[in-house]
Amino acid sequence: MLYASDLTRVRGAFDAVVEEDIDDIPELIAGLLANAVERRLRRNFTRGYRHREKALTRVRGRIDILTTESRQLLSRGEAHCRFEDLTVDTPRNRLVRAALELMARLVQNNDLLRQCRALAATLGRAGVGGARPTRAELAADQIGRNDAPDRFMVALARLAFDLALPTEDAGATSLVAPDREEAWVRRLFEKAILGFARVDLEPLGWSVRGSIPLEWQFSSASARLATVLPRMVTDIILDPPAADRRLVIDTKFTSILGTGRFGDASLKSGYLYQMYAYLRSQEGRDHRWDVSAGLLLHPAVGSELYEHAVIQGHSIAFATVDLGGTATAIRNELRRIIRAETWLQRGGLSLPSVGIC
Repeated sequence: MLYASDLTRVRGAFDAVVEEDIDDIPELIAGLLANAVERRLRRNFTRGYRHREKALTRVRGRIDILTTESRQLLSRGEAHCRFEDLTVDTPRNRLVRAALELMARLVQNNDLLRQCRALAATLGRAGVGGARPTRAELAADQIGRNDAPDRFMVALARLAFDLALPTEDAGATSLVAPDREEAWVRRLFEKAILGFARVDLEPLGWSVRGSIPLEWQFSSASARLATVLPRMVTDIILDPPAADRRLVIDTKFTSILGTGRFGDASLKSGYLYQMYAYLRSQEGRDHRWDVSAGLLLHPAVGSELYEHAVIQGHSIAFATVDLGGTATAIRNELRRIIRAETWLQRGGLSLPSVGIC
């Protein structure tokens, strides 16, 4: 969840702490959030405009004539005005305060707990409300170029509310049953691999992109073909610094093996056809596509599989990452699989132990 968050877009703090502290995520997020809030407090929190309506003795903004007349406010020397008021009680600041109060209930470190509570109280005294803003309010509160320092703080606050992981124990948090969240978990796994690639490879000069659409190459087509032709969208595309080849990663949140025609374990043919189409359909468009490679990455628990082959000049690998291991083991396994040097140069081998169904 940490790699899948928007924090991978922020340089410096995230890269520095993740290596040692990722095993204790609540404390990690709370510490980062508290430090970010303290830095913003030194420079004052970003203010925003809030729409207000009030009966005033002095005209401010626009006069609501209908309300003024219906309430006979002029006889009392007042007018009902509509105006914009500058305030710190913005949706993003309310989100931060709510996140601080949440983390104060989750962390085990007493010093960090007191720090979160103190910062939440400071925001409250400054006029920031304690109610968590709605998604619509957050969507309307866009972070502009001049508010760039808020991005890291808001990303941390958003992540704080994603730390509720379902368990078998009863608790106070209402969660949707896990079997109803298959699409969410699948998307989370894809975003996590993309975030990991950005953190691990972009500092080395790699280009990392996600959800890239690919176009079919055809010399002629019927009039309606474009409306019915399936779209191709890759999960992740990696370009090394030398820009001499391209790596396409497709994540699948399913078992990497299926049952073959004769009951034996087999790789799923549909996934192989999908990756084959990605690589072969783009040949001739760019020299990097002519020598491109593909990786089908699946999660696993307590097992490991890595197989690969070169098919018509393109290296295609099938791999799993064991999500049941420690955070350090997961990171090391992802590095071993994703970095091109560990699998792209192993071409020419067949798949002796696993068939294709």
